[in-house]
Order: sequence, then C-alpha cells, then structure tokens
Amino acid sequence: MSLSLIIKWGGQEYTITSLSEEDTVLDLKQSLKGLTGVLPERQKLLGLKMKGKPADDDVKLGALKLKPNTKIMMMGTREESLEDVLGPPPDNDDVVNDFDIEEEVVEVENREENLLKISRRVKEYKVEILNPPREGKKLLVLDVDYTLFDHRSCAETGVELMRPYLHEFLTSAYEDYDIVIWSATNMKWIEAKMKELGVSTNANYKITFMLDSAAMITVHTPRRGLIDVKPLGVIWGKFSEYYSKKNTIMFDDIGRNFLMNPQNGLKIRPFMKAHLNRDKDKELLKLTQYLKEIAKLDDFLELNHKHWESVFVKTSMSPHSQLAPAVVVSFKEARTITLIKLCGTELKGT
Repeated sequence: MSLSLIIKWGGQEYTITSLSEEDTVLDLKQSLKGLTGVLPERQKLLGLKMKGKPADDDVKLGALKLKPNTKIMMMGTREESLEDVLGPPPDNDDVVNDFDIEEEVVEVENREENLLKISRRVKEYKVEILNPPREGKKLLVLDVDYTLFDHRSCAETGVELMRPYLHEFLTSAYEDYDIVIWSATNMKWIEAKMKELGVSTNANYKITFMLDSAAMITVHTPRRGLIDVKPLGVIWGKFSEYYSKKNTIMFDDIGRNFLMNPQNGLKIRPFMKAHLNRDKDKELLKLTQYLKEIAKLDDFLELNHKHWESVFVKTSMSPHSQLAPAVVVSFKEARTITLIKLCGTELKGT
C-alpha cells in the first residue's frame, strides 16, 4: 500500500508519494536526500516514533501506522556550496568502509522486495534526457566521486581534482557507448561537478542522462545490515529498447553499489590525494583500451570485469594488436581462472 507523507523543512513542504508500507525509515531519508540535499545521517525526523522512541532506520513505515498526508518535521543541514564538496575528507569515508561484495554470500538480486523497489523507481523516478540514446551503442555508467573526481582533497578549482585523462577517456568511450553519470548525491551537486570539470560542455562527447541518489534503493544484507545500492535495473526498465545486462558496464569505486548487478560492475581504484597522484594515476588510460576491446563483443554476460587488468593490452605491444575472444570467461568460474589468453599468448592470471 502506497503512502502519502508531507515533510516540512527549511520553510517548505515536500510531498512524498513514491513509498509504500514495506519501505523503511531509511528509504524515506533517501527520498528526502534527493529532494533537499540533506544527507540521511544529518536528518532528524520529528514525530516518527516506535514504542515511544525515535524509529530506527530499518523500521518499516507500515509499522509506524502513519495516516495519509501525515506531516513530519525534518531538521538537518545540507552542503551549501561546491567548496564544501572540495573540503577535507571525513574520518569514516565510504571508500575506507567499503567491502568486497563476494563476502556477502546471500544474493540480493532476486529478492522480491528489492525488485519491487526497482519497479517503483522505474515508475516514479524522472529522468531528464540530455541527449537521446543511440541505436546500437552499449552503455557505460559512471560514478563521480573518487571515480572521476577527487571530491575531498583541497584545491582552488575542481579541475585540479579531475582524474587524469578524463576527457580523453570519455571521448574514446563515446564512440561505442552511451554515457550515463550516476552519483549518490543530489542532482544539484552532480550538475555543479560536471560543469566544473567541463564534462557537460565538452564538444567531443555527450552525456545521455544523469541519475542521483533518489534513483538508488536500500537493501538489507545479513552481515552488513542496510546499505544503499545503484540498481542498473532502473535504467534497463526505463530504456529496455536500448540497454540490458548484455551491453552495460558500470564503473564505481565502491563495490557494494554493484550488489543488485554484480556481473555488470567494474570496481575502479579510487582517485584520492590528487595533488600527489595526478601525475601517477593512469587508471582511465588503461580502461580506455579495455572498453574499446570489449565493445567488440555482442554480449557482456560472461565477462569477468574483476580481472580486467589481466586482459589489458599493454602500450608496449603493437597498436594493431587485438584482444582475442578467449578473454571472455564465466563470471561464476572467475575464482578458478588461472590462465588468460591475450593475443595468442598465455599469461598468468591474477
């Protein structure tokens, strides 16, 4: 059963109708983050109580017996400017607290409650198409913070924190892929960062659309509790005529974001301490070649992106070298792979 709630914050009222009784308090906070820019951990919702105490994040909204159009007061502050985004790193950064998704043995992909959340996002989340999807192109979904941009080091401009080879990488990828940006922040800040980096105005490539935190869902894992993830099913549901599991790859520095679609995720090394590493980091340069090679394949389903560096065509090789189809390996067999064929040569796998 769907709920209708009215949240009062900052002198304004926000109506939320996209949640159901099966969603949790954290789902509500995530929705509010998308509307207000206030992070869930900074939100205090007055009036949401369970047995006389403030409701925990994992409490289902249905258990709170909320009446239609219940008004809830929210307290909390948001980032006020791009300077805050460029500030010093917090002590408990998400990158540090990330975990390998293989540690989480239970599969969350096919749980009914998670699929229902995706269905609601497909129905309710509004995507602003910046450039039309192109027939026959594959899909590249990119995170922003620590993937394309060191958002926590200090600098006078965002360009100083841009990952090396970013524009060259995007220009090359655009030849074979539609490019989508998906960041776990508010759209306001995504747009600001893309403008600051010169991505939104570059003449050599185009961004198809951008997604923010409101397109994410919260899933429950036995060992880690509630976590936020980026379900590619939202994109596949909205653009099924163009994109699917077979032609999508997603880069993110946080592996848990792949829990709903582990086979389509490539965990990129985080780009941090830009002032020390901008002359050393070549991650995007290498991934440019990887994307170019796998673009030749009709189906990504049997690729094991975890071993992408094992099939990287080194720059010392001939520029005419081609990556043999033998690099395509079963995702389920990835742990047992010991040999990878590269241009006819057998190399030790990692």
